[in-house]
Formats: sequence, C-alpha cells, structure tokens
Amino acid sequence: MSFNTADQHTSGAVAGTPSGAPSGATQDRADSVEVYFARLPLLDRDGMLCAYETLPRIVAREGEPADSHTPADPANAANAVQGLTLAPPSQAAVLVEAFTRPALRAALTGHPAWIDVTREMLFDDALLRLPADRVTFELPIDVGADPEVIARIVKLHGKRFRFALDNVTKADESFAKLLPYVDAIKIDIRDIAATMLPKFASVLKAAGKLLVALGVENKDDYERVHALGFDRFQGYYFTKPHGGARRASASRQALLNLLQLLASEPTVMQLEAELKLNPVLVMHLMRLANSSSFAPGRKVTTLREAINATGTNRIARWTQLLLYADGRKISLEDDPMLQLAATRARFMEMAAAVLPEAGPTEEDSAFLVGVFSFVDAVFGGPIEGALEVLRLAKPIRAAILRREGVLGQLLNASEALERGDWSAVDAACEHLAPLDAGAVSALALQAAEWAGMAERDAQAQGLVQVEE
Repeated sequence: MSFNTADQHTSGAVAGTPSGAPSGATQDRADSVEVYFARLPLLDRDGMLCAYETLPRIVAREGEPADSHTPADPANAANAVQGLTLAPPSQAAVLVEAFTRPALRAALTGHPAWIDVTREMLFDDALLRLPADRVTFELPIDVGADPEVIARIVKLHGKRFRFALDNVTKADESFAKLLPYVDAIKIDIRDIAATMLPKFASVLKAAGKLLVALGVENKDDYERVHALGFDRFQGYYFTKPHGGARRASASRQALLNLLQLLASEPTVMQLEAELKLNPVLVMHLMRLANSSSFAPGRKVTTLREAINATGTNRIARWTQLLLYADGRKISLEDDPMLQLAATRARFMEMAAAVLPEAGPTEEDSAFLVGVFSFVDAVFGGPIEGALEVLRLAKPIRAAILRREGVLGQLLNASEALERGDWSAVDAACEHLAPLDAGAVSALALQAAEWAGMAERDAQAQGLVQVEE
C-alpha cells in the first residue's frame, strides 16, 4: 500500500470539524498537516487477526481560519504550504506523532502495526520514536538498493526494527540485493503470473522469509496461497460465504431464539432461562458485565446480576455480533469477522448520531445495518435470504442491499474506509454533511476500540473463562 498524500485539505480542517463530530486528524505544531488512518487486517495461517496495516492519508492544510469549512482553491495549495511561518514537519515526524496518539493505539486492539515508509522517511530519525517490537516497516519495491539504503536498514535492524518489501512481482537485481535485509515479502497475487507464484513462494520460504499474500478476496485465493505456505493474508475473503455457513461459537438457532426473545421485552427470569441454554454466550456476557465499559461498581458473579448490569439492549447487540464469532475458543479481539462486524456496526451508530436528521431510532437502525451487512457469511447463500430470516425492517434491508438513503451512504463510507479508499470516502461524505473524511476516520478508530474493549478489560481483570 502507498501513501495517499493530498496537496490540499479536502473537506474541513481539524479545528473546523463539525460540532458533535470528533476530530479525524492529528495536527503538528504548525497546524500544517493532518493525518487520517484506516486499518487493514492481516490474518495468520489459522485465520486469526495477528496485525493491522495502517493506511494513512497525509493532508496538507492551507491555513484557512479555524471556523472555515470551505475547501480552498487547489491552484493556491502549494503557495499556501510554502508560505507557512514555520517549515512543515517531515512526513515521518507527522506520521510518528499521529501513530503514537491514544486513538490509533487503542484501535489496534493490542495487535502490532505494519507501516508504509518512503525512502525519505527511512532516513528520518523520527522513526526511532516508534516501539520496535510493535511495528514492521513496509518498503516500496522502488525504494532503491544502493549502499545508503542497505546501511540504513542494517542500522535499524540493529535497533530491532523489522522490514517487509511491499508489492513484489518479480525477482530483479534490486530485489535480490534487498532480500537478505528484509524479514517479510508481500506479494499481490493479482499482479503475479499464476505459474510463477509456486516457484517464487518456494524460493522465498527456503530463504526464511515471512510470506504475505495481498488481494486475497475469496476462498479459492486463500486455499491456493495457504497451500503454497504463505504465512499472512490480506483481503476480505473471510467476510464471504465459504460454501456454507460460518461456524458460530454458539448454536446459531439458539442465538436466533434469544434475539426473538429479546425483541419481545422479556423478564429477567425469562432471559436467564434462555441464556442458561447457551454457556458460550453466558461466558461472553459475564466478561462484558465485568468490563470497565459497564462497570457496576463491583464484580458481577451471577448470571442475573450480569443481565441487570448489562441491560437487554446491550445483550441484544452482543448476541447479534456473536453470530459472527468463530467456533474455536479464541479471544474475540483475534476474531477478524467479529471485530470487523462490531467495528462497522458501532461506527454506523456513532456516525448516524452526528447527522442532524438522525435520532435514537436512526442510530439503532444504523447499528443493525452495520452488524447485518455481512450476514451472508453466517448463513451462506444470497444475502437477501439471510435478511429475510432475520425479519429486518425494510429501510435496513434497502440500505444493505441497494445502498438507499443515508444509512446506505454510511455503509458505503464504512466499506471505503476499510479498504483505505480515500477517494470513495470523500464521495460518500458528499452525502453525509457535516461528516468529512477526518471525522469518519476518527469515528472508525473509536468504533474499533469499542469492538475490542470488553474482551480486553475482562482479561485484564482476571476473569475465568467458562468452558462449554
């Protein structure tokens, strides 16, 4: 992945972010640039989350007044940047400052980050401020293989930094010179000849390199590169139906029964009886009730206390999300499907709350649009049939199937951000005023933190896992 560096601010400065929307950018001391982030998951051979590639957008501001929302004239962008009283900071310094802020760290949910660096950034000592054990630097294939570059990589290796060579498609002289000094090789399987890939993979594995497959978008892609020994996988193949339903951590029918009961305003006794039929859901509910997000002031020890502490609305939401949970006993924060669904649903809800025309009903609908936009991966078959099974309201189905209305536009914005497609984010935001790309990015980071919070908090408090 490469940086998307804009010459001008696109749709609202940090200081001019709409009221009610969080800032989506990090400002340097001269207020000359902003940084927006998206995340792209990396999965290991077991299909679990193991890292995130951070996809930054570095945007040069043009010195507009703090309360201005009007994009500046593109023709004046360069002059405006050159006319700053203070020299703009280096790209590396801006990125490092943004990366070390709490919002992005929290959104990584404890996973390491892979970060793109240019040749210029490689030689900037600002990179030394990053924790070497939590980052991997991705080098573009055209970074060069001259003695200066190699010496710099060796020096940073000495400080325990790791490197990946990005978008490799052939074994040329430059690649051969860099190969001994990088730890991982990223190969876009869409850009390399299918006949060449097995031999390439075999040689690189023999050289002890970590192999990362890019552009893995369906089951066939995944099975092919998995069989070739690839170690990491990027792409959204895991959100697609895989010849049937995704394994659930609890009986899907039991979860659907519980959702139907929750829709009928049940008593605590009724909920308790239904939940006792589902030990896995009880385990997650106890963790949720004891997390700092819902801390009632003392440790919850019984199922009835957990129901009262959490509330039926939150139980319903986590029941919906657990439809996506993997059948293996793994941490929820390592489950890529559940994390993606939870992040998208929470983002949709928070973004709807910023829109002037939205109310509590629209916020709830936005959450449902987000959480059920992948439901075909759970049930298998066409998504239309899965939505019918859930008996969702027509506006929710219309937003998911046809991208109708503001909920459909929010879903477009979420999907674009998940791909790091900033042009598509801008296009979606044209219909979502006062939201802009910066606010959308910030909301998504907050949503990602929320998605992983209950599990982390519960583990930190030493809760005992309930076995099936």
